[in-house]
Amino acid sequence: MGGKRLLAPKIVSLFPDDIDRYIEVFGGGGSVLFYKENHASLEVYNDFNSDLVNLFRCTKYHCAELQREISGYLNSREMFENIKEKMNISGFTDIQRAGMFYLINKISYGSNMRTFGGRKRNISADYMEEIEKRLANVVIENMDFEQLIKKYDHPEALFYCDPPYSHTERYYDILFRKEDHERLKKVLSKIQGRFILSYNDSSYIRELYKEFEIATTERQNNLSKGVYKELIIRNF
Repeated sequence: MGGKRLLAPKIVSLFPDDIDRYIEVFGGGGSVLFYKENHASLEVYNDFNSDLVNLFRCTKYHCAELQREISGYLNSREMFENIKEKMNISGFTDIQRAGMFYLINKISYGSNMRTFGGRKRNISADYMEEIEKRLANVVIENMDFEQLIKKYDHPEALFYCDPPYSHTERYYDILFRKEDHERLKKVLSKIQGRFILSYNDSSYIRELYKEFEIATTERQNNLSKGVYKELIIRNF
């Protein structure tokens, strides 16, 4: 529900010109990373969801094989439900798991990975060659956000953070608690580099980050009609 495809131009327009490393802390679909061919000399994509990281890794190193795997799928409720069950079973190759993860993400309602969408979808993966090229020099991590930020912190670093939204955690597969929101704020308050942070507009988040620059924006809601108000928070 927090996809940044529509907000990527606005977010990227805020990037400083003097960064030498760019780190997406909560990578997700990578909309901001993919918005430009290059953001910095060192680029890092991180996500705690190992299936998502595996999908990107297979796209980078086994693109043709993954495309072949996906070509055997259909936009089918039966296939969707069957693959959902298989995702909880071990024994599949990385390419098989990447293909299954790709499909249930692609054809689920609002990419929620739980409910079959029942809508027209082009499930072709022909565009993956472009993703393969874009990821050629990107470091792909699978770390806790606090460890990642501390590892890559530098005076010329820019961290883009798009964590699970406050009070909407039920929509995410990865558990993110109130103490995690507060842990994120604590670590960002101490970095040498700069950060841009996306959040849903709530009084809790406004109070938590009141010492930083807070701007309000809005985008189309991914899961329903209408607009969704968001905050863009930064320390510069």
